[in-house]
Amino acid sequence: MVAKVTKDGLLIPRSLLQGITRVEIRRHRNRITLLSSPRPDPIHELGRKPVLAGCADASANHDAYIYGGES
Repeated sequence: MVAKVTKDGLLIPRSLLQGITRVEIRRHRNRITLLSSPRPDPIHELGRKPVLAGCADASANHDAYIYGGES
């Protein structure tokens, strides 16, 4: 398939994107690659639903609490 790039960019037909909700766009030299990314990266969900840990410095010293070491 050949598509024309306009002043607004490139239009990709929806029929080529069935079942895809997100794409990662990579450019390397003269090649542009689209990678389907159906699930968001879980790292972006960290901290969205915080819980009480029972200590005031849990975020700063979590490794010490998890692994039993000193902070």
